[in-house]
Amino acid sequence: MATKTIYYIEGDGIGPEVWKAGRPVLDAAVAKAYGSDKALDWQLLLAGEKAYAETGEHLPKATMETLAKADLAMKGPLNTPVGEGFRSLNVTMRQVFDLYACIRPIKYFKGIESPVKRPDLVDMVVFRENTEDVYAGIEYQSATPEAKKLIEFLVEEFGAKIDPTAGIGIKPITPAGSKRLVKKALDYAIAEGKPSVTLVHKGNIMKYTEGGFRAWGYELADEEYAGKIIREGEKGAGVILKDRIADAMFQNALMYPEQYSVLATTNLNGDYISDALAAQVGGLGLAPGVNMGDNLALFEPTHGTAPTIAGKDMANPGSLILSGAMMLEHIGWHEAAALIHKAVEAALTDKKVTVDLAAQINGATQVGCQEFGDILLNNL
Repeated sequence: MATKTIYYIEGDGIGPEVWKAGRPVLDAAVAKAYGSDKALDWQLLLAGEKAYAETGEHLPKATMETLAKADLAMKGPLNTPVGEGFRSLNVTMRQVFDLYACIRPIKYFKGIESPVKRPDLVDMVVFRENTEDVYAGIEYQSATPEAKKLIEFLVEEFGAKIDPTAGIGIKPITPAGSKRLVKKALDYAIAEGKPSVTLVHKGNIMKYTEGGFRAWGYELADEEYAGKIIREGEKGAGVILKDRIADAMFQNALMYPEQYSVLATTNLNGDYISDALAAQVGGLGLAPGVNMGDNLALFEPTHGTAPTIAGKDMANPGSLILSGAMMLEHIGWHEAAALIHKAVEAALTDKKVTVDLAAQINGATQVGCQEFGDILLNNL
């Protein structure tokens, strides 16, 4: 038997519930597709509130050491501890393991009722840079000594016009960080036969940060992808590389979604556009994702801990399950992933869904988190 070790973190809030409902679906899909030839070997790691209760640490050393040597992992949503330690457990893990690419496929599932006329035309994969931009966390509160000192320096040394009472932040975007993100997007587009990659930026205003991201993306294509990439408007064969101003991209995503397949974006723009696209196809409840570096791929649902419904059997395990399907595709187990997608679509067609989806589907029957997982098992 070929087994694949998957390290997993249950997470906080609704995390244990979505895992209880979702993990059996992943195992069943693998068994259905491959019989006894393949299996997933799940290894539990501690993080978050459960870890703190047992070890006194939110991110125990043992967990971090294990992940440092791993190539695959999954996690549920994690709370950020208040008033101590890490700014964010999720951000800390991304920075420690250099998970520089947040990758989110957004595709319509038949049966979901959408706020747009043609959600079926949305079929995009967003590659969001994960470590730079304003998410680097270099910012200082208004009227603090740090903010005053930085403002004074910018005013005195560079003649910047800044109100001395301003809160202030730094937006670093580097050639290396931009190029490795764009490279991941281009490699994916070539491998998967996608027609285009679009660089999303606000370079018309932020010329040396967002504009730099755009320029470095084109530089990379010229340096490493000759004969495989063509620029928009050029003649020839290959993946088309184009770019769009961020606000125009939001408009085009609504009006002409069929013109876009892979988006490569800076951090903040990627945060916005990935959630907006998810809303076009029915919301975050069925939105999978992965934070990926050169060594570790950490698959996770895109929603939060949802503490107001935790323990009430109301959560939607779909995002976790589809993140698992994305992981199966990543390791080449495409048959099992396809079975999961079919099972989810069958549940939507039957209109037996969790509360978040029931609110969007006329005539739906609302079911709990565990029952939704059981429905997917039956569909498999």
